[in-house]
Amino acid sequence: MILKPTSQLAPLIQAYPFLLEFLAGLSPSFRKLKNPILRRTVGKAATLDQAARMGDLPVDQLLEALSAEIRRVTGESIKVEGSRPGKGGEAFGDRAARKEVLKGIIRDLHRGGDPDILKRRLSALVHDVSGAEIGSMEQELIAEGLPEAEVKKLCDVHVRIFEDALEGSKTPAAVPGHPLHTMTEENRALAGLIAEVRAALSQVPPDRAASDWNGQRQRLSVLIDSLAQVEKHFLKKENQLFPLLEARGISGPSKVMWAIHDDIRAHLKDLRAALESGDKDRTLRAANLVLGELSDMIAKEEKVLFPMSLETLDERDWARVKRGEEEIGYAWVTPGKEWRPVAIGGREGETVKPTETETTSPLFNLDTGSLTPELVNLILKTLPVDVSFVDDTDTVRYYSATRDRIFTRTPAVIGRKVQNCHPSKSLDAVNRILEAFKAGKRDAAEFWIETGGKFVHIRYFAVRDAAGRYRGCLEVTQDVTHIRTLKGQKRLLDWE
Repeated sequence: MILKPTSQLAPLIQAYPFLLEFLAGLSPSFRKLKNPILRRTVGKAATLDQAARMGDLPVDQLLEALSAEIRRVTGESIKVEGSRPGKGGEAFGDRAARKEVLKGIIRDLHRGGDPDILKRRLSALVHDVSGAEIGSMEQELIAEGLPEAEVKKLCDVHVRIFEDALEGSKTPAAVPGHPLHTMTEENRALAGLIAEVRAALSQVPPDRAASDWNGQRQRLSVLIDSLAQVEKHFLKKENQLFPLLEARGISGPSKVMWAIHDDIRAHLKDLRAALESGDKDRTLRAANLVLGELSDMIAKEEKVLFPMSLETLDERDWARVKRGEEEIGYAWVTPGKEWRPVAIGGREGETVKPTETETTSPLFNLDTGSLTPELVNLILKTLPVDVSFVDDTDTVRYYSATRDRIFTRTPAVIGRKVQNCHPSKSLDAVNRILEAFKAGKRDAAEFWIETGGKFVHIRYFAVRDAAGRYRGCLEVTQDVTHIRTLKGQKRLLDWE
Protein backbone atom coordinates (compact mmCIF):
# COMPACT_ATOMS: atom_id res chain seq x y z
CA MET A 1 0.00 0.00 0.00
CA ILE A 2 1.09 3.56 -0.76
CA LEU A 3 -0.18 6.52 1.26
CA LYS A 4 -0.56 9.81 -0.57
CA PRO A 5 -2.76 12.91 -0.23
CA THR A 6 -5.35 11.51 -2.70
CA SER A 7 -5.69 8.19 -0.83
CA GLN A 8 -9.18 7.66 0.57
CA LEU A 9 -9.70 7.47 4.29
CA ALA A 10 -12.48 4.85 4.47
CA PRO A 11 -10.56 1.93 2.90
CA LEU A 12 -7.61 2.71 5.12
CA ILE A 13 -9.71 2.48 8.30
CA GLN A 14 -11.37 -0.69 7.00
CA ALA A 15 -7.96 -2.30 6.44
CA TYR A 16 -6.54 -1.05 9.75
CA PRO A 17 -9.42 -0.53 12.27
CA PHE A 18 -7.01 0.51 15.04
CA LEU A 19 -6.39 3.75 13.10
CA LEU A 20 -9.83 4.99 14.14
CA GLU A 21 -8.76 5.30 17.78
CA PHE A 22 -5.36 6.61 16.73
CA LEU A 23 -6.90 9.40 14.64
CA ALA A 24 -9.23 10.34 17.50
CA GLY A 25 -6.18 10.93 19.66
CA LEU A 26 -4.33 12.76 16.90
CA SER A 27 -6.80 15.63 16.68
CA PRO A 28 -10.09 16.37 18.50
CA SER A 29 -11.72 16.94 15.09
CA PHE A 30 -11.16 13.29 14.15
CA ARG A 31 -13.36 12.10 17.00
CA LYS A 32 -16.31 12.63 14.68
CA LEU A 33 -15.08 9.62 12.70
CA LYS A 34 -16.23 7.36 15.54
CA ASN A 35 -19.77 8.08 14.38
CA PRO A 36 -20.53 5.19 11.96
CA ILE A 37 -23.08 7.27 10.01
CA LEU A 38 -20.51 9.97 9.37
CA ARG A 39 -17.97 7.38 8.25
CA ARG A 40 -20.45 5.88 5.78
CA THR A 41 -21.33 9.29 4.34
CA VAL A 42 -18.73 12.06 4.49
CA GLY A 43 -15.87 9.76 5.52
CA LYS A 44 -16.50 7.33 2.71
CA ALA A 45 -15.36 9.77 0.02
CA ALA A 46 -12.86 11.81 2.05
CA THR A 47 -9.24 11.80 0.98
CA LEU A 48 -6.34 12.01 3.39
CA ASP A 49 -5.72 15.56 2.18
CA GLN A 50 -9.30 16.48 3.13
CA ALA A 51 -8.96 14.62 6.43
CA ALA A 52 -5.79 16.56 7.21
CA ARG A 53 -7.61 19.85 6.67
CA MET A 54 -10.46 18.63 8.89
CA GLY A 55 -7.95 17.82 11.64
CA ASP A 56 -6.04 21.08 11.10
CA LEU A 57 -2.84 19.16 10.36
CA PRO A 58 -0.34 19.40 7.50
CA VAL A 59 -1.08 16.53 5.15
CA ASP A 60 2.52 15.30 5.14
CA GLN A 61 2.39 15.08 8.92
CA LEU A 62 -0.80 13.02 8.75
CA LEU A 63 0.69 10.66 6.17
CA GLU A 64 3.85 10.13 8.22
CA ALA A 65 1.83 9.63 11.42
CA LEU A 66 -0.43 7.00 9.83
CA SER A 67 2.53 5.17 8.29
CA ALA A 68 4.37 5.12 11.63
CA GLU A 69 1.31 3.80 13.52
CA ILE A 70 0.68 1.02 10.99
CA ARG A 71 4.33 -0.01 11.21
CA ARG A 72 4.21 0.08 15.02
CA VAL A 73 1.12 -2.12 15.28
CA THR A 74 1.54 -4.50 12.35
CA GLY A 75 5.20 -4.33 11.42
CA GLU A 76 4.25 -3.47 7.83
CA SER A 77 6.33 -0.90 6.00
CA ILE A 78 4.00 1.58 4.30
CA LYS A 79 5.42 3.82 1.60
CA VAL A 80 4.50 7.49 1.72
CA GLU A 81 4.35 9.80 -1.26
CA GLY A 82 4.09 13.57 -1.09
CA SER A 83 5.92 13.74 2.25
CA ARG A 84 9.45 14.01 3.55
CA PRO A 85 10.04 10.84 5.61
CA GLY A 86 11.77 11.24 8.93
CA LYS A 87 11.53 15.03 8.99
CA GLY A 88 8.24 15.23 10.82
CA GLY A 89 6.70 17.61 8.31
CA GLU A 90 7.73 21.01 7.08
CA ALA A 91 5.32 22.87 9.32
CA PHE A 92 6.93 21.39 12.41
CA GLY A 93 10.38 22.47 11.42
CA ASP A 94 9.05 25.90 12.37
CA ARG A 95 9.42 26.48 16.10
CA ALA A 96 6.20 28.48 16.43
CA ALA A 97 4.20 25.73 14.70
CA ARG A 98 5.78 23.05 16.89
CA LYS A 99 4.88 25.03 19.97
CA GLU A 100 1.24 25.27 18.87
CA VAL A 101 1.17 21.49 18.51
CA LEU A 102 2.55 21.07 22.04
CA LYS A 103 0.11 23.58 23.45
CA GLY A 104 -2.78 21.81 21.75
CA ILE A 105 -1.76 18.53 23.36
CA ILE A 106 -1.60 20.12 26.83
CA ARG A 107 -4.93 21.91 26.32
CA ASP A 108 -6.54 18.57 25.49
CA LEU A 109 -4.91 17.05 28.56
CA HIS A 110 -6.41 19.77 30.76
CA ARG A 111 -9.80 19.10 29.18
CA GLY A 112 -9.56 15.53 30.39
CA GLY A 113 -7.86 13.85 27.44
CA ASP A 114 -6.34 10.40 27.86
CA PRO A 115 -2.59 10.81 28.59
CA ASP A 116 -1.72 7.61 26.72
CA ILE A 117 -3.54 8.73 23.58
CA LEU A 118 -1.99 12.20 23.80
CA LYS A 119 1.42 10.64 24.25
CA ARG A 120 0.96 8.69 21.00
CA ARG A 121 -0.24 11.84 19.31
CA LEU A 122 2.92 13.65 20.41
CA SER A 123 5.08 10.79 19.21
CA ALA A 124 3.42 10.87 15.80
CA LEU A 125 3.62 14.62 15.34
CA VAL A 126 6.77 15.84 17.07
CA HIS A 127 9.83 13.66 17.47
CA ASP A 128 12.39 15.89 19.17
CA VAL A 129 10.93 18.15 21.85
CA SER A 130 13.40 20.22 23.88
CA GLY A 131 13.05 21.19 27.53
CA ALA A 132 13.24 24.85 26.54
CA GLU A 133 10.23 24.40 24.25
CA ILE A 134 8.17 22.81 27.03
CA GLY A 135 9.04 25.65 29.42
CA SER A 136 8.19 28.26 26.81
CA MET A 137 4.95 26.48 25.99
CA GLU A 138 3.82 26.42 29.64
CA GLN A 139 4.72 30.10 29.95
CA GLU A 140 2.48 30.97 26.97
CA LEU A 141 -0.39 28.81 28.24
CA ILE A 142 -0.34 30.65 31.59
CA ALA A 143 -0.19 33.99 29.78
CA GLU A 144 -3.23 32.91 27.75
CA GLY A 145 -5.23 32.28 30.91
CA LEU A 146 -4.54 28.70 31.97
CA PRO A 147 -4.32 28.96 35.81
CA GLU A 148 -0.92 28.28 37.35
CA ALA A 149 -2.61 25.91 39.80
CA GLU A 150 -3.89 23.83 36.87
CA VAL A 151 -0.44 23.70 35.27
CA LYS A 152 1.04 22.66 38.61
CA LYS A 153 -1.63 19.99 39.17
CA LEU A 154 -0.86 18.29 35.87
CA CYS A 155 2.85 19.10 35.71
CA ASP A 156 3.82 15.47 36.39
CA VAL A 157 1.52 14.33 33.60
CA HIS A 158 3.17 16.83 31.25
CA VAL A 159 6.55 15.30 31.98
CA ARG A 160 5.21 11.75 31.47
CA ILE A 161 3.69 12.70 28.13
CA PHE A 162 6.93 14.29 26.97
CA GLU A 163 9.30 11.78 28.58
CA ASP A 164 9.92 9.75 25.41
CA ALA A 165 10.53 12.87 23.33
CA LEU A 166 12.83 14.21 26.03
CA GLU A 167 14.67 10.94 26.47
CA GLY A 168 17.10 11.81 23.71
CA SER A 169 17.86 15.23 25.17
CA LYS A 170 20.88 15.25 27.41
CA THR A 171 21.35 17.29 30.54
CA PRO A 172 23.29 20.41 29.52
CA ALA A 173 27.01 19.80 29.89
CA ALA A 174 28.85 22.35 31.96
CA VAL A 175 32.33 22.80 33.34
CA PRO A 176 32.82 21.81 37.00
CA GLY A 177 32.15 24.90 39.08
CA HIS A 178 29.49 26.22 36.70
CA PRO A 179 26.19 26.55 38.61
CA LEU A 180 24.40 24.07 36.32
CA HIS A 181 27.15 21.50 36.80
CA THR A 182 26.92 21.95 40.56
CA MET A 183 23.14 21.62 40.62
CA THR A 184 23.33 18.53 38.42
CA GLU A 185 25.86 17.00 40.81
CA GLU A 186 23.51 17.81 43.67
CA ASN A 187 20.80 15.93 41.79
CA ARG A 188 23.08 12.91 41.45
CA ALA A 189 23.68 13.00 45.21
CA LEU A 190 19.94 13.42 45.83
CA ALA A 191 19.13 10.45 43.58
CA GLY A 192 21.59 8.33 45.55
CA LEU A 193 20.04 9.46 48.83
CA ILE A 194 16.55 8.67 47.54
CA ALA A 195 17.76 5.15 46.72
CA GLU A 196 19.16 4.80 50.26
CA VAL A 197 15.87 5.86 51.82
CA ARG A 198 13.93 3.46 49.59
CA ALA A 199 16.28 0.64 50.62
CA ALA A 200 15.74 1.50 54.29
CA LEU A 201 11.96 1.55 53.80
CA SER A 202 12.07 -1.87 52.17
CA GLN A 203 13.61 -3.23 55.38
CA VAL A 204 10.93 -1.85 57.68
CA PRO A 205 9.80 -4.89 59.71
CA PRO A 206 6.20 -6.11 60.12
CA ASP A 207 4.10 -4.73 62.96
CA ARG A 208 5.05 -7.47 65.38
CA ALA A 209 8.75 -6.48 65.42
CA ALA A 210 8.44 -3.23 67.37
CA SER A 211 12.06 -3.21 68.54
CA ASP A 212 13.33 -3.60 64.99
CA TRP A 213 11.09 -0.75 63.89
CA ASN A 214 12.59 1.55 66.53
CA GLY A 215 16.06 0.77 65.24
CA GLN A 216 14.97 1.40 61.66
CA ARG A 217 13.40 4.70 62.72
CA GLN A 218 16.80 5.95 63.87
CA ARG A 219 18.38 5.11 60.53
CA LEU A 220 15.51 6.78 58.65
CA SER A 221 15.76 9.86 60.84
CA VAL A 222 19.42 10.34 59.88
CA LEU A 223 18.60 9.87 56.19
CA ILE A 224 15.68 12.32 56.32
CA ASP A 225 17.93 14.92 58.00
CA SER A 226 20.30 14.56 55.05
CA LEU A 227 17.39 14.70 52.59
CA ALA A 228 16.34 18.04 54.07
CA GLN A 229 19.47 19.62 52.58
CA VAL A 230 17.46 19.81 49.36
CA GLU A 231 16.29 23.14 50.80
CA LYS A 232 19.60 24.73 49.70
CA HIS A 233 19.07 23.36 46.20
CA PHE A 234 15.55 24.82 46.09
CA LEU A 235 16.69 28.18 47.46
CA LYS A 236 19.30 28.49 44.71
CA LYS A 237 16.60 27.95 42.11
CA GLU A 238 14.16 30.36 43.76
CA ASN A 239 16.68 33.12 44.46
CA GLN A 240 19.07 32.66 41.54
CA LEU A 241 17.63 31.00 38.44
CA PHE A 242 14.01 32.11 38.73
CA PRO A 243 14.67 35.90 39.01
CA LEU A 244 17.00 35.85 36.00
CA LEU A 245 14.58 33.82 33.89
CA GLU A 246 11.84 36.18 34.97
CA ALA A 247 13.91 39.15 33.81
CA ARG A 248 13.94 37.49 30.36
CA GLY A 249 10.15 37.20 30.38
CA ILE A 250 9.93 33.58 31.58
CA SER A 251 8.02 33.38 34.86
CA GLY A 252 5.30 30.74 34.40
CA PRO A 253 7.39 27.55 34.73
CA SER A 254 9.28 29.04 37.67
CA LYS A 255 6.09 29.83 39.57
CA VAL A 256 4.78 26.33 38.96
CA MET A 257 8.04 24.77 40.15
CA TRP A 258 8.17 27.01 43.24
CA ALA A 259 4.67 25.87 44.19
CA ILE A 260 5.86 22.26 43.93
CA HIS A 261 8.86 23.14 46.14
CA ASP A 262 6.41 24.28 48.81
CA ASP A 263 4.46 21.03 48.50
CA ILE A 264 7.66 19.05 49.01
CA ARG A 265 8.61 21.19 52.01
CA ALA A 266 5.21 20.54 53.60
CA HIS A 267 5.43 16.82 52.88
CA LEU A 268 8.93 16.60 54.32
CA LYS A 269 7.57 18.21 57.47
CA ASP A 270 4.76 15.64 57.57
CA LEU A 271 7.32 12.86 57.12
CA ARG A 272 9.35 14.09 60.09
CA ALA A 273 6.22 14.29 62.23
CA ALA A 274 5.17 10.78 61.22
CA LEU A 275 8.63 9.42 62.00
CA GLU A 276 8.73 11.13 65.39
CA SER A 277 5.27 9.80 66.27
CA GLY A 278 6.36 6.25 65.51
CA ASP A 279 3.38 5.69 63.20
CA LYS A 280 4.84 3.19 60.74
CA ASP A 281 2.06 3.25 58.13
CA ARG A 282 1.92 7.04 58.10
CA THR A 283 5.72 7.16 57.79
CA LEU A 284 5.71 4.81 54.80
CA ARG A 285 2.97 6.79 53.04
CA ALA A 286 4.67 10.13 53.67
CA ALA A 287 8.10 8.84 52.64
CA ASN A 288 6.88 7.33 49.38
CA LEU A 289 5.08 10.57 48.52
CA VAL A 290 8.14 12.74 49.17
CA LEU A 291 10.56 10.42 47.39
CA GLY A 292 8.30 10.33 44.34
CA GLU A 293 8.04 14.13 44.29
CA LEU A 294 11.81 14.57 44.59
CA SER A 295 12.49 12.06 41.81
CA ASP A 296 10.00 13.85 39.56
CA MET A 297 11.63 17.18 40.39
CA ILE A 298 15.03 15.88 39.27
CA ALA A 299 13.47 14.97 35.91
CA LYS A 300 11.75 18.36 35.58
CA GLU A 301 14.97 20.20 36.31
CA GLU A 302 17.25 18.24 34.04
CA LYS A 303 14.84 17.87 31.13
CA VAL A 304 13.11 21.26 31.27
CA LEU A 305 14.53 23.87 33.66
CA PHE A 306 18.26 23.39 33.04
CA PRO A 307 18.05 23.30 29.20
CA MET A 308 15.71 26.31 29.27
CA SER A 309 18.12 28.20 31.56
CA LEU A 310 21.15 27.36 29.44
CA GLU A 311 19.35 28.53 26.31
CA THR A 312 18.05 31.73 27.93
CA LEU A 313 20.84 33.03 30.22
CA ASP A 314 24.21 34.41 29.17
CA GLU A 315 27.62 34.38 30.86
CA ARG A 316 26.91 37.57 32.78
CA ASP A 317 23.78 35.96 34.21
CA TRP A 318 25.69 32.84 35.24
CA ALA A 319 28.26 35.06 36.95
CA ARG A 320 25.44 36.51 39.07
CA VAL A 321 24.14 33.03 39.84
CA LYS A 322 27.60 31.95 40.95
CA ARG A 323 27.97 34.87 43.31
CA GLY A 324 24.58 34.26 44.91
CA GLU A 325 24.90 30.48 45.26
CA GLU A 326 28.05 30.91 47.33
CA GLU A 327 25.96 32.85 49.86
CA ILE A 328 23.29 30.11 50.02
CA GLY A 329 25.64 27.13 50.13
CA TYR A 330 25.58 23.67 48.59
CA ALA A 331 23.68 20.46 49.21
CA TRP A 332 25.82 17.33 49.61
CA VAL A 333 28.56 18.38 47.15
CA THR A 334 31.56 20.69 46.87
CA PRO A 335 31.62 22.52 43.53
CA GLY A 336 34.61 22.27 41.21
CA LYS A 337 36.81 25.26 40.43
CA GLU A 338 37.45 24.84 36.70
CA TRP A 339 34.75 27.32 35.64
CA ARG A 340 35.49 30.96 36.38
CA PRO A 341 32.69 33.48 35.83
CA VAL A 342 33.12 36.51 33.64
CA ALA A 343 33.14 39.67 35.72
CA ILE A 344 30.08 41.82 35.17
CA GLY A 345 31.35 44.64 33.00
CA GLY A 346 34.87 43.14 33.08
CA ARG A 347 37.09 40.86 31.05
CA GLU A 348 36.71 37.14 30.62
CA GLY A 349 38.44 35.20 33.34
CA GLU A 350 38.05 37.88 35.99
CA THR A 351 36.15 36.61 38.99
CA VAL A 352 33.09 38.47 40.21
CA LYS A 353 33.62 40.24 43.52
CA PRO A 354 31.12 42.14 45.63
CA THR A 355 31.34 45.87 45.35
CA GLU A 356 32.88 47.49 48.43
CA THR A 357 32.17 51.08 49.35
CA GLU A 358 35.30 53.17 49.77
CA THR A 359 35.82 54.71 53.18
CA THR A 360 36.59 57.99 51.43
CA SER A 361 33.00 58.25 50.14
CA PRO A 362 31.14 61.52 50.83
CA LEU A 363 28.95 61.76 53.91
CA PHE A 364 25.21 61.15 53.87
CA ASN A 365 23.54 64.00 55.74
CA LEU A 366 20.83 62.29 57.77
CA ASP A 367 18.15 63.86 60.00
CA THR A 368 20.23 63.34 63.12
CA GLY A 369 23.82 63.10 61.93
CA SER A 370 26.10 62.21 59.03
CA LEU A 371 27.50 58.85 57.97
CA THR A 372 29.52 57.48 55.08
CA PRO A 373 27.82 54.91 52.81
CA GLU A 374 30.23 52.33 54.22
CA LEU A 375 29.07 52.96 57.78
CA VAL A 376 25.40 52.95 56.77
CA ASN A 377 25.95 49.57 55.18
CA LEU A 378 27.82 48.21 58.21
CA ILE A 379 25.15 49.46 60.62
CA LEU A 380 22.35 47.84 58.64
CA LYS A 381 24.31 44.57 58.46
CA THR A 382 24.92 44.68 62.22
CA LEU A 383 21.32 45.27 63.28
CA PRO A 384 19.79 42.26 65.08
CA VAL A 385 17.00 42.24 62.50
CA ASP A 386 16.80 41.49 58.77
CA VAL A 387 15.61 44.44 56.71
CA SER A 388 14.25 44.49 53.15
CA PHE A 389 12.85 47.47 51.24
CA VAL A 390 10.36 47.45 48.36
CA ASP A 391 9.72 50.76 46.58
CA ASP A 392 6.39 52.29 45.54
CA THR A 393 6.37 50.25 42.32
CA ASP A 394 6.63 47.00 44.33
CA THR A 395 10.24 46.51 43.18
CA VAL A 396 12.81 45.11 45.62
CA ARG A 397 15.53 47.74 46.06
CA TYR A 398 17.47 46.59 49.12
CA TYR A 399 18.00 43.88 51.71
CA SER A 400 20.45 43.87 54.59
CA ALA A 401 23.14 41.22 54.16
CA THR A 402 23.21 40.22 57.84
CA ARG A 403 25.42 37.27 58.78
CA ASP A 404 22.63 34.97 59.91
CA ARG A 405 19.61 35.95 57.84
CA ILE A 406 16.43 34.11 58.75
CA PHE A 407 15.11 34.01 55.19
CA THR A 408 17.53 33.61 52.32
CA ARG A 409 18.14 36.56 49.99
CA THR A 410 20.67 36.88 47.17
CA PRO A 411 21.62 39.80 44.87
CA ALA A 412 19.41 38.36 42.11
CA VAL A 413 16.36 39.56 44.04
CA ILE A 414 17.27 43.25 43.55
CA GLY A 415 15.11 44.77 40.83
CA ARG A 416 12.56 41.94 41.05
CA LYS A 417 8.86 42.55 41.64
CA VAL A 418 8.07 41.55 45.21
CA GLN A 419 5.07 39.52 44.02
CA ASN A 420 7.48 37.17 42.27
CA CYS A 421 9.47 36.68 45.47
CA HIS A 422 6.60 34.82 47.11
CA PRO A 423 4.92 31.52 46.25
CA SER A 424 1.52 31.79 44.59
CA LYS A 425 -0.38 30.72 47.73
CA SER A 426 0.77 33.84 49.67
CA LEU A 427 0.48 36.31 46.77
CA ASP A 428 -3.02 37.48 47.67
CA ALA A 429 -1.98 38.42 51.23
CA VAL A 430 1.10 40.31 49.97
CA ASN A 431 -1.00 42.32 47.53
CA ARG A 432 -3.64 43.12 50.16
CA ILE A 433 -0.99 44.51 52.52
CA LEU A 434 0.60 46.66 49.82
CA GLU A 435 -2.78 47.93 48.60
CA ALA A 436 -3.74 48.93 52.16
CA PHE A 437 -0.41 50.77 52.59
CA LYS A 438 -0.77 52.60 49.27
CA ALA A 439 -4.36 53.60 50.03
CA GLY A 440 -3.30 54.97 53.44
CA LYS A 441 -5.62 52.55 55.26
CA ARG A 442 -2.84 50.84 57.21
CA ASP A 443 0.72 51.67 58.25
CA ALA A 444 1.84 48.32 59.61
CA ALA A 445 1.18 44.60 59.56
CA GLU A 446 2.74 41.92 61.72
CA PHE A 447 2.94 38.15 61.82
CA TRP A 448 4.81 35.52 63.78
CA ILE A 449 5.70 31.96 62.90
CA GLU A 450 7.69 29.05 64.28
CA THR A 451 10.25 27.63 61.87
CA GLY A 452 13.45 25.65 62.28
CA GLY A 453 13.20 25.82 66.07
CA LYS A 454 12.94 29.62 65.99
CA PHE A 455 10.10 31.96 66.88
CA VAL A 456 10.18 34.59 64.13
CA HIS A 457 8.49 37.99 64.29
CA ILE A 458 7.77 39.56 60.87
CA ARG A 459 6.62 43.16 60.50
CA TYR A 460 5.80 45.31 57.47
CA PHE A 461 5.83 49.12 57.67
CA ALA A 462 4.59 51.66 55.15
CA VAL A 463 7.39 54.15 54.41
CA ARG A 464 6.01 57.67 53.85
CA ASP A 465 7.74 61.00 53.20
CA ALA A 466 7.12 64.30 55.00
CA ALA A 467 4.10 64.95 52.78
CA GLY A 468 2.61 61.57 53.65
CA ARG A 469 3.19 60.07 50.22
CA TYR A 470 3.77 56.33 50.10
CA ARG A 471 7.39 55.60 49.12
CA GLY A 472 7.58 51.88 49.75
CA CYS A 473 7.35 49.02 52.22
CA LEU A 474 9.93 48.05 54.83
CA GLU A 475 10.03 44.43 55.97
CA VAL A 476 11.67 43.74 59.34
CA THR A 477 12.23 40.14 60.43
CA GLN A 478 13.61 39.11 63.82
CA ASP A 479 14.34 35.88 65.65
CA VAL A 480 12.75 36.56 69.04
CA THR A 481 13.19 33.08 70.48
CA HIS A 482 15.67 34.25 73.13
CA ILE A 483 13.82 37.49 73.80
CA ARG A 484 10.65 35.58 74.68
CA THR A 485 12.54 33.67 77.41
CA LEU A 486 13.78 36.79 79.23
CA LYS A 487 12.49 37.33 82.77
CA GLY A 488 13.25 39.71 85.58
CA GLN A 489 15.98 42.20 84.69
CA LYS A 490 19.67 42.42 83.79
CA ARG A 491 21.25 45.84 84.29
CA LEU A 492 24.20 47.31 82.42
CA LEU A 493 26.39 46.93 85.48
CA ASP A 494 25.72 43.19 85.45
CA TRP A 495 27.46 42.77 82.10
CA GLU A 496 30.61 40.68 82.07
